[in-house]
Formats: sequence, C-alpha cells, structure tokens
Amino acid sequence: MNLALLFDEDFTASDRVKLTGRRLAHLHSVIKVKAGDQIAVGRVDGAMGTGEVIRLSDTEAELTVTLDQSPPPPLPLTLVLAMPRPKMFRRVLQTCASLGVKDLWLINSYKVEKSFWQTPWLSEQSLLDNLTLGLEQAKDTVMPRVHIRKLFKPFVEDELPALLAGKRALVAHPGTEVPCPTHLPEAAVLCVGPEGGFTPYEVGKLEEAGCQAVHLGRRILRVETAVPVLVSRLFDACL
Repeated sequence: MNLALLFDEDFTASDRVKLTGRRLAHLHSVIKVKAGDQIAVGRVDGAMGTGEVIRLSDTEAELTVTLDQSPPPPLPLTLVLAMPRPKMFRRVLQTCASLGVKDLWLINSYKVEKSFWQTPWLSEQSLLDNLTLGLEQAKDTVMPRVHIRKLFKPFVEDELPALLAGKRALVAHPGTEVPCPTHLPEAAVLCVGPEGGFTPYEVGKLEEAGCQAVHLGRRILRVETAVPVLVSRLFDACL
C-alpha cells in the first residue's frame, strides 16, 4: 500500500479520517507507524496528499489529512477485454488500475467459458476492492469504470463503433501482419481476446467495426502478461 485510498465514509471532518480493517492492519504490521508519523493518502476521485497519524489503537487509526496534490493523468485508453479466467482476473484488474486504465469493458467471446461469468470476483464489492489495491499500488485516486457485456455481437455492432469514434482502434491478435504500434500520441481503444485469442469470426467483426489487427511477435502470451505489455508499448505515460 503505497497510498491509503480514502472513501467518503472515512471522513469524520473535512481534514480528518478514521481507518480500520485492511488499511489499519497495514499501518500496524507493514509500515509500523506511530503517532506523529505521516503517510501518503488520497481521496477517491480527488486529490492526494499526506495524512498525519494523531491516534492509533488496535481498532482504528485517526489521521489529519492535507490533500493538495493532483493524481497522475489517466491513460487515454479504452480497454476492451474478453473475460479472463477467474484465477487471473483479480491480477488483471489490479494491473489495469495500476497502469492508469480508467475505462474497462469486459466482454464475452467464443473461448470464454460460461462459468467465468459466475465468479464472485465480478461482484461490485470485489471489483472495488481489487481496483482499490491497484490504485494504492500506483499512488492514484481516480477509480476506473468497469462495464460488463455478456453478448459479443450486440456489443460489437451496437456499442463499439461509438467507443471507437475519434480514437485509434486496435485488436491484439497473434499471427497478423502488423506489429503493435508504439508511443501513440492519440487516444486509443485496445481489444484483447481470451486465452487462445479471438476466433477469426470475432476478429472479422472487430475489424468491420473499425479495429486494426496487430501483434506482439511470435510468442503467445497469457492475458495477464499481454495486457501490461500492450499498454506499456502503446503509451509512455504508464511507465
């Protein structure tokens, strides 16, 4: 936890907060703070700054906070991601939040098993918890938006064209001829398939919507590896 992310319910006054639960445990066992120490803090969707510990007990920590710093700028990227396997989904969520992705669309694909959509990690609280961990890691406060679309064709035909308007549109797909571009100076939409990639039909539909198919070379990467590689290749701001 490189930054303690503060929610509205943490505030007892405009400049004072109480922390409990996971964040309190981190202060005790990892940072090992004491009264008078300062830590990095930030308010969700707001400014960052410092918090001074004024009282610490086994049940809560009370801090006075000064929020006078802007969070890092978001990436100009919309990430369209076929629903990953549950065992890697949490890591992908945290990675996206850490890299500065603010607009994430989870979609279906032929190779996405139906059971993936039943994972408890898709609950509103679980999404919030994992995005929070990613933001705290990167010292950011702007909470990403997650959109869930369980039907591929309606999403690609009815919603994707509007998302692509005015942006560079790409679909990562092994075996294509064009390498993934680097150092983009413009906003982009990136579509990433499931393990094994999108089917030829799905790639064709994405191309019809306006996406260009690109590759990362001959190696086939897991989704949890491909996402940070692709994002860092496209945008210097996440490095």
